[in-house]
Amino acid sequence: MPTLNMTSGNGESMQLQVISSEEQYEEALAELDRLILANPPAGTPDADRLAVLSVLVEKYERELFPISKPSPVEAIRFRMEQQGLTPRDLEPFIGSRSKVSEVLAEKIPLSLRMIRALHEGLGIPADVLVKPVAAEESEDEPQWDKFPVRDMRKRGWIQATDQEVRTNPGALARAFFAQGPTMPASIPLFRRAVHERSGARSDAYGLLAWTARVRQRAEQERDVGDYEHHKLGDDFFRMIARLSARADGPLLAKASLAQLGIVVVIEPHLPRTKLDGASMLSWSGRPIIGLTLRYDRIDNFWFTLLHELEHVQRHLRPTGTPDTFIDDLDIDVGQDELEVEADRLAGEALIPRSVWRRSAAFRERTQESVLALAAELGIHPAIVAGRLQRETKKFHQFSQLLGHRQIRHLFGLVGTESNDGH
Repeated sequence: MPTLNMTSGNGESMQLQVISSEEQYEEALAELDRLILANPPAGTPDADRLAVLSVLVEKYERELFPISKPSPVEAIRFRMEQQGLTPRDLEPFIGSRSKVSEVLAEKIPLSLRMIRALHEGLGIPADVLVKPVAAEESEDEPQWDKFPVRDMRKRGWIQATDQEVRTNPGALARAFFAQGPTMPASIPLFRRAVHERSGARSDAYGLLAWTARVRQRAEQERDVGDYEHHKLGDDFFRMIARLSARADGPLLAKASLAQLGIVVVIEPHLPRTKLDGASMLSWSGRPIIGLTLRYDRIDNFWFTLLHELEHVQRHLRPTGTPDTFIDDLDIDVGQDELEVEADRLAGEALIPRSVWRRSAAFRERTQESVLALAAELGIHPAIVAGRLQRETKKFHQFSQLLGHRQIRHLFGLVGTESNDGH
């Protein structure tokens, strides 16, 4: 055991050694107390002995009584006490007053946006703000070889040889996610940050890869203005709906949203991730709408776009949870209030309910009445036909008006597999 010979104030040679037992610890504490009370002058043997003994005692205490990392809420409360902050002062970093209360009461976890804002704004270490995932929930990080690397490579998301895909898919997945500012912490954490309207068998790893790809592509967009949330009113939604009457309407809608700071990304879904669209925040906090165009139809494009736009307007917040909505619009919304609201308001933006209920299209359900209502509202007949199909469940009625195979080619998706059925 390492020892150190030092001379005490009375000239005696005294031996110090690394503390390795409770008995030695008690002896060291007694000697430390004596030296502190003596308050030896600097530069004397006893002052040197006091300094060395303090280090040895501190080392033993760190090993015997390790200090655990504070919980995220403990770290936030400590910083509040340090800086004299009130819960109201946390609103710029966390969100509304109710959101701050829920976080401080540990009713909801911190989102990635909150963590970034608290780290940058209050200087709280990010690793302290990230709450570890329980061992029974997940490993410390994703199982990288579970990502659909073969399909990701087929889409051009990953550049690799067949041998690399077979022998080292996990490394390829890691490299893919390294293209963004953040790496996925765990699948449970991803699930908590996502409001998911999809089937129970939907592949979480595929969804995570798809949302990362959409975010990567959104970051590459250049002709996008500053986000102007206040302009997302009824008039803007009606203007977007009326663009459906034009053959190039989808492209014009994408450009109009870009002017308001909202990026629209067209990215077909991966296998086992059946979905129509998503709304999310970019790593820098910009709203993104991702569309898969799995149904290459005019009515589906416009309803999905307006549905996701409603999420952007009403449900996405830069410091809130969730920060991603994933939607398979074939799934019944049930009691999901956010999805019910987005469905209702998207339908209202396309065809106001007051107009719909008094229209001949609703009462008579003829092709002539469908065309007349579309002309009255200045929208594409496919939107009226699609609404009748959904409400009557007669999916073969007016199918010739739905605008099959009229969307993908506008975005350069020529030759991709179509799925027009229900």
